[in-house]
Amino acid sequence: AFLNGVIEEEVYIEQPEGFEVFSSESHVCSLKRALYGLKQAPRAWYTRIDSYFTGLGFSKSEVDPNLYQIVVEGKLLIIVL
Repeated sequence: AFLNGVIEEEVYIEQPEGFEVFSSESHVCSLKRALYGLKQAPRAWYTRIDSYFTGLGFSKSEVDPNLYQIVVEGKLLIIVL
């Protein structure tokens, strides 16, 4: 779930093993998307899913920020992440 999440800040990594450019060893890569294991990945994923659910009309619980609810045609729908 954390792969390819949009990250808001600038993040740089060393050239990945097997993809080094030997004439430019001092160069680094700028990430455009989150990678698995990146500290910012869970926050990037949560921000995106939160925007998606609230955009659909779900309201977030005041007690648990991972609980979303919406009433559709008189029926309560609850999603817990």
